[in-house]
Amino acid sequence: MVQVALDEFWSLFAGWHTLLWLVLLLAVLGTLGVLTLRQRGGPPAAAATGWLRGVGAPVGAWLAALLVLALTFAALGILGDLVVGRVGTHETSVPGGDLGASPTTQAAPSASYLAERTYTRTLVVPPSLLRRVGEAGVEALAPYLTDPTSQNVTRLVDQFRRSGQDVLFTRQATLSVEEPIRLDTSRVAVVLEFVTPARGAKRTYYNAAFNAEYAFTNPLDQPVTARFRFPLPEGSGTLSGFKVVVGGQELTAADLSGGSQWEGELSPRQTVTVQVAYAHQGARGWSYLLASRREPIQAFELTVQSSAAAKFAPASLPPTRTSRRLGRTTLSWNLKDVITAQDISMTFSSASLRETLTKLYRFAPTALLLAAAFGALWAWQRGMGLTPASAALATVAVLLGLTLGGVGMSYLPVLWAALIGSVVGGALALRVLGRAWWPAVLIACGSPLAFLLVNQAGLVLTLAALVGLGALIWGRPRHPAAPETPLRAPLP
Repeated sequence: MVQVALDEFWSLFAGWHTLLWLVLLLAVLGTLGVLTLRQRGGPPAAAATGWLRGVGAPVGAWLAALLVLALTFAALGILGDLVVGRVGTHETSVPGGDLGASPTTQAAPSASYLAERTYTRTLVVPPSLLRRVGEAGVEALAPYLTDPTSQNVTRLVDQFRRSGQDVLFTRQATLSVEEPIRLDTSRVAVVLEFVTPARGAKRTYYNAAFNAEYAFTNPLDQPVTARFRFPLPEGSGTLSGFKVVVGGQELTAADLSGGSQWEGELSPRQTVTVQVAYAHQGARGWSYLLASRREPIQAFELTVQSSAAAKFAPASLPPTRTSRRLGRTTLSWNLKDVITAQDISMTFSSASLRETLTKLYRFAPTALLLAAAFGALWAWQRGMGLTPASAALATVAVLLGLTLGGVGMSYLPVLWAALIGSVVGGALALRVLGRAWWPAVLIACGSPLAFLLVNQAGLVLTLAALVGLGALIWGRPRHPAAPETPLRAPLP
């Protein structure tokens, strides 16, 4: 990293050789002119030398300070590229593999009960076909009948009956079918805790905790065999703590390729309660599929607590209630006696570590300019002075602090490394300038850190600008009022 930084730094001067030679020539000519004036002596030479000391030295010093500021801007661009490349090569691994996190889709479960239906089909068998039936059996009629092995056939009855010269063939097939049961209640609670690049993630993802309770009732006045299916979420990756509890008993299943399934006997009008819980990682979005077709929903409640703001797909059901508190958003859906085929689909902004650090180091030069402008107004209001050497040293201190933070990101979490670098750079700058310059130093060292707060940088910078403007307006020192001048002089 050091050698790359040096190569990039010296490359800055590749296109500036003409300008550098011109500056060097002017410096040599100016030095020779000053020496000539000192050798000649006399009042004109003394006056010229005095003018150079009084005007030329301050102007040259401030030009040198501005040159240091310009070189700092260029160095920040190089530093940003190096840090982004270094961190991208040696990214800190996060347990759970957040690079594999993707949008998660959870489909609603379904309940049903087994019932039998009998279907009857009659064929007229002519004498020619009847002879084939006598030779090959009922299989000769297979092209004209549905294959009973492809259905859930529990009973099959075939009957022949003569009608004149023809024979009537009747087949009665009893099939086991599933009749849907409407869910009485669905109470779902989801918590999405987002992890941003500031906390060491390669890109923004969330840790999700899913908890749900469902209830359904046998709609018949007779015992039935009921089934409950809970489909596994899509795009969730590895599930942890997956648990399904039916009627107080935890369900164990060896094959979950089709989701978790329960089957049991229900008494007439018996109600069964099912609890489902699991945790996983996801990113960019979370969805809940209410139904694959227009189905009635008796009672559905969904609460999503998220540490990031959510956006909704155009066809998504909007929340019935939204509340925000201390950086957390709570979304609620409360549906009763509705018929809908819409789903709930949320999307979240995602930022990678590379993108976050790129924004941080690209904003750093702007932060220096804002600090310089604010510092000038701050000093003008309070009558404070500043030397070019102090300004140049403070600029270098800020640059070294950002450099320390960038190098530390290879060894520490990004947030801690950036904070340490900013604190060190700010402390050095305050040592050079003095404590009275703390607002300008805070702007230069602290404002770039706002980009580590993914999705909150705009709000933080806006609030900082308002606070700074308020400090300039209401923080002006109050000078004592001048004594009033009498309207006329007192009589002698």
